[in-house]
Amino acid sequence: MDLPMFYNEAEDWSNALLLYDAALKEINTKLEILNNEFKAAHQYNPIEHITSRIKTPQSIAKKLRHNQKELTIENIVKYVNDVAGIRIICSFTSDIYRIADLIAKQNDVKVLKVKDYIMCPKENGYTSYHMIIAIPVYLSDRTIETKVEIQIRTIAMDFWASLEHKIYYKFEGNAPENIRKELKECSDIVAYLDQKMLSLNEEIKNYSRDQMGACQTQIATTYRSVVAESFGTIVEEEEITIEQQVVVQQEFTTPEEPIALEQPETENNGKKKNGSKKPVRKRMLFGIRA
Repeated sequence: MDLPMFYNEAEDWSNALLLYDAALKEINTKLEILNNEFKAAHQYNPIEHITSRIKTPQSIAKKLRHNQKELTIENIVKYVNDVAGIRIICSFTSDIYRIADLIAKQNDVKVLKVKDYIMCPKENGYTSYHMIIAIPVYLSDRTIETKVEIQIRTIAMDFWASLEHKIYYKFEGNAPENIRKELKECSDIVAYLDQKMLSLNEEIKNYSRDQMGACQTQIATTYRSVVAESFGTIVEEEEITIEQQVVVQQEFTTPEEPIALEQPETENNGKKKNGSKKPVRKRMLFGIRA
């Protein structure tokens, strides 16, 4: 972004922050859409979670001093590529490259630089996949391509990087040799864990379809045999009262059909005869009166 020779720095920095914030929102929206599409199409979401941030003025100034550049808005825009940063956390290493490829295929996204620290880890053991991209921010009177750094890593990589950052911060970047050695060993363990989890995931996905089909067939056969056996068996029923009989018949009788109850036989004086029949309910089974 070209800046005029004479300008108000505070106002220009405010405009720059507006652009960086808008660029992060655009990338977040794109990633959310891709993740939702993946869940709908494959019943699987490769993205665990996403975080984004605007680099603090202190960090920007430190980076410019490290590169021996003067602290100006122009130098910030030109030389600090990670003012706007977004971090994508995945489950498996295979998801990292899948997501990176999906981002690169977006028509309005321009990939400026890629650093694959997974294939070539840093000396301290740091692993991650970095992309510097440019995305257009559409303003009312113009369109400005704005840089965003994207970091893609697994849960295990993020765990190691977060702790490593805290430890190095305490030593102001000069950790003792034994601490650096221990961190490197932990990084190797994290890489091994990622590889094992990826292998396990692939094994699950490639689980024999024949075995899955045989299991489903066995379950279906067992279910059918139980149902078939039920057609030829009788379940003894407990005696029910006349009031319960009315309720049961109402459930199994169509509205047009009157509810019929077998009343016990009585003598002329209205008393029940000895040996009278127990109440019997009439049922409907598959539309046929039982």
